[in-house]
Amino acid sequence: MGEKLQRILLVGFFCFSIHLGVVGLRTLAAPAEEVEPLPVADGYRGIWYWNERSGDQYKYKYSGGLATYPQQHVPIACYSAKAQKTFFVYGGRAPEANRLWHMVSYFDHRTKTVPRPRILLDKKTDDAHDNPSLLLDDQGYLWIFSNAHGTARAAYIHRSTQPFSIERFERIATTNFSYSQPWYVPGQGFCLLHTHYERGGRSLFVWLSADGRRWSDRQPLARIEMGNYQISWQQQGGRIGTALDYHPQSGGVNARTNLYYLETRDGGRTWTTVDGQPLRLPLTEVQNPALVHDYASEKRLVYLKDLTFDTQGRPVILYLTSRHYASGPEGNPRIWHTAHWTGQRWQIRPVCQSDHNYDHGSLYIEPDGTWRLIAPTDPGPQPYTTGGEMVLWKSTNEGATWTKIKQLTRNSSYNHTYARRPLGAHPDFYALWADGHTLQQSESRLYFTDRDGTHVWRLPVHIDSDQAKPEPAW
Repeated sequence: MGEKLQRILLVGFFCFSIHLGVVGLRTLAAPAEEVEPLPVADGYRGIWYWNERSGDQYKYKYSGGLATYPQQHVPIACYSAKAQKTFFVYGGRAPEANRLWHMVSYFDHRTKTVPRPRILLDKKTDDAHDNPSLLLDDQGYLWIFSNAHGTARAAYIHRSTQPFSIERFERIATTNFSYSQPWYVPGQGFCLLHTHYERGGRSLFVWLSADGRRWSDRQPLARIEMGNYQISWQQQGGRIGTALDYHPQSGGVNARTNLYYLETRDGGRTWTTVDGQPLRLPLTEVQNPALVHDYASEKRLVYLKDLTFDTQGRPVILYLTSRHYASGPEGNPRIWHTAHWTGQRWQIRPVCQSDHNYDHGSLYIEPDGTWRLIAPTDPGPQPYTTGGEMVLWKSTNEGATWTKIKQLTRNSSYNHTYARRPLGAHPDFYALWADGHTLQQSESRLYFTDRDGTHVWRLPVHIDSDQAKPEPAW
């Protein structure tokens, strides 16, 4: 198929999807006069999930306690200085079965306690791809975006009825989106980056809204061959950056490769390269101006991890490269990298290595220029499977060299993974993650740590009162 014909067909797919998106999202629920309080759970328990059987000793492509999965759902936690709370969502487990509940809660920084978590909805699946994402607007209202993995199930948007409260939520929309990444730009409104599944793959889109109730048509962002994954982050002040891979026609998601970057400075209306060149959207060609590095030519797979900005507002992308998509040593070396925009070029440097493609962690760049990585880079009790033991790494020279500060977890029964960074992370609640056995279904607990890794706290599996203090686990 010629490039011109391929582009025409892809644009046609986008137009068709935009039409479907309008129908889905413009059917909005009116604000409810009386909204019942959300039911409460008696503790913090995460969903267990597996994906793609491998037929070998490792059993699955990835698996385990995935309450904070995946990295494409961002943010899932937000700190509010006004409320002195870190609000967060996660994929919970129903008590009678391994069934996904969308849960919302918070950590109170004044009392160092958590309440009983609230149950937003029963997703009636065990698929952790349906886990939610969370955003606070400038008035303190919580917005929860409940994803769907593909088009077989609905996705939802909910808004708290009171600022800084998890007690009651109204349903704003019933629609369809996957891998939601909502951002709020003061004075402009919402920019919702998301994926929509279509014939033969998946495409990236943007939805815009001034108030969260009336949304624009889907605006196409990218569809290169069989599709793309993306990770994004918002710089203080409104600028939003997103990093992409692409899924080749041959191999699809298991052949993900290449690294791209684009950004918006007007709330998602227009997009440019890192150096300000306007982009013609959607991106549909493998070689395009947003390309950061061509890993396809090196036969390396790319697993996106995180994106943030340095003290001068320049983007830094965290990702892992691998030789093979499956669990086990065949994919080694699995190398963590940062791609840092210096103002003139992308500087790509190695960080460390780990033993699985889905060892997910988060990158922090602090006001004094310190870079920190919290990730499961040490082998866990189930080696060469998802996650491991959580480790704190530090760099004081913009990623040129890294020092392993400490192993945060040790002698664990289960692997830990998907350490997630809250938006505006407070030093006392710096990363949130879950654990789980990766070779068989198990219970899954949730954990958090502070900036210096002084302790790892476990969120209480059972709560007998309205509030409880998390107990140090390490």
